[in-house]
Amino acid sequence: MLITPFRPDVPDVLLDRLRARLADVDWPEPETVTDTSQGPPLRAMQELVEYWRTDYDWRRAETVLDGFGQYRTEIDGLGVHFLHVRSPEADALPLLLCHGWPGSILEFRDVIGPLTDPVAHGGSAEDAFHVVVPSMPGFGFSDRPTGRPADRPRVERGSHRPGVGGPDGPARSRRALGRPGRRLGGRCRRPPRP
Repeated sequence: MLITPFRPDVPDVLLDRLRARLADVDWPEPETVTDTSQGPPLRAMQELVEYWRTDYDWRRAETVLDGFGQYRTEIDGLGVHFLHVRSPEADALPLLLCHGWPGSILEFRDVIGPLTDPVAHGGSAEDAFHVVVPSMPGFGFSDRPTGRPADRPRVERGSHRPGVGGPDGPARSRRALGRPGRRLGGRCRRPPRP
């Protein structure tokens, strides 16, 4: 499997086009209730769009991503983008962190350092992980599938027993890792319900 270093390079013209589209949103009429039974409040959506249009700094996000090891590889004909951050601890356990929907690898930016180098964050060396964070297919810089993905384990080929974590079960991660005996453990974090 060929793994190549990757660095995002989004042209300014695409960012300008996105800002123009956000400025040109045709908003619906406001909701007729005071709760969220008709969806998110119009005012909240307008504030969110305004944030993305005027305040979100994509170049800063690129810099954050560039601070980690970014790569691309191909799995079953699909290009997959991922972060791979090795721990300074040689015996660290492999850990696969998968974002949910909607989501991105940026969800994990604040935990990668403590997971890969716990000593530098007041922890113990035996708590270290080698971390892999893929952009799930169709997200970020991973390719979008054109059909149903093959339903077969992809990480089972290694001799390691990785841990796995994510927000949604982590159902996708468990399927990717195959038989339960092949993974060391799993951790799920569900987003709070409104």
